[in-house]
Amino acid sequence: MIKPDLIQIFKKTFDTIKIPRTFFAPGRINLIGEHTDYNGGHVFPASISLGTYALGLKRSDQKLRFYSMNFPQAGMIECDLSNLDYNETHNWANYPKGMLLYLQKSGYEFSSGADILFYGDIPNSAGLSSSASIEMASGVLLEGLFDLKIDRVKMIQLGQKVENEYIGVNSGIMDQFAIGMGKKDHAILLNCQTLDYEYAPLALKDHVIQIINTNKQRTLAGSKYNERREQCDQALIDLQTELSINSLGDFTKEEFDQYKHLIRDETNQKRAKHAVYENVRTLEALDKLREGDLKAFGKLMNESHLSLQHDYEVTGTELDTIVQAAWDQDGVLGARMTGAGFGGCAIAIVEKDKVENFKKNVNAIYHKAIGYDATFYTATIGDGAKEITREVLK
Repeated sequence: MIKPDLIQIFKKTFDTIKIPRTFFAPGRINLIGEHTDYNGGHVFPASISLGTYALGLKRSDQKLRFYSMNFPQAGMIECDLSNLDYNETHNWANYPKGMLLYLQKSGYEFSSGADILFYGDIPNSAGLSSSASIEMASGVLLEGLFDLKIDRVKMIQLGQKVENEYIGVNSGIMDQFAIGMGKKDHAILLNCQTLDYEYAPLALKDHVIQIINTNKQRTLAGSKYNERREQCDQALIDLQTELSINSLGDFTKEEFDQYKHLIRDETNQKRAKHAVYENVRTLEALDKLREGDLKAFGKLMNESHLSLQHDYEVTGTELDTIVQAAWDQDGVLGARMTGAGFGGCAIAIVEKDKVENFKKNVNAIYHKAIGYDATFYTATIGDGAKEITREVLK
């Protein structure tokens, strides 16, 4: 539900008496299937109740004014519809600017500028996809304000394009897809190569999903994320010298083990192994959820983390400490890092009546090892990006 003061803050910030329209795009967690999206594999994300609110009003001129309650020190960021080029000094506002630019380039017309206020309750740099949430919140806001009809998958693809080409982070399509297509109480099995998808009911029964933020910030562009992608690309090139495959997602585990010798670099071989084995785990995870076998699903989560730790090497001390502490607790079916890694968040499936002990014990272990606290959230699985003003103001 919308924070009750956002409309008043908008009016004050932009000096207006008009009531803005309000849109919301969630963040996301990925239950399993990490670093498989750009390798042509499957992912299994879900949209969560934390996310980004975007409030907007059209203007009578061509000016765009952006304000984020999360970055008040950046002040009001202004530009013109005729100049939407990336500007380093515009910081976070490059995400909505990028969406505007690529919508324009796709043939959508904006008759005027707009005043737009953002507020997010996703912790910054936690790995819950705050940047894709801003992109998709911008997309649904622009669609609503300017009465556009944008195919949702097209909007999702433009969001990824903003991330890849405008911001310069070589990420896959999972984040935008999960946020754009989320469904309450469901996860999405997505084939990142074909964009075929299906919803899977998340019947957690006596369990809840705990999100655990390491509070170690991570920035994708400056991390080794792009390096990992290059390593997988090189592994694929090596495999293609003898095999007719389009992506690492085309392999079974057995096929990969048979042909991995074609990958000349030992490190690249480890990276590719993770991509292949993780993709298989993700497909197995769907079957386990359908069977209602949460225990087996949790085991696959654990295996996923170990692969990310040893083969893909994207976890780090903080995430490994959190996940190991979670594994050691009573009532935990499974735990793993979620997101790109290098800090950010882990998730765990925990018995409802053990949650308080879980949080207390895990935090005590983490604080002793790392020197500061983790933060815990119970994830509610909600709908994807949409307008919410009319629901709230009825």
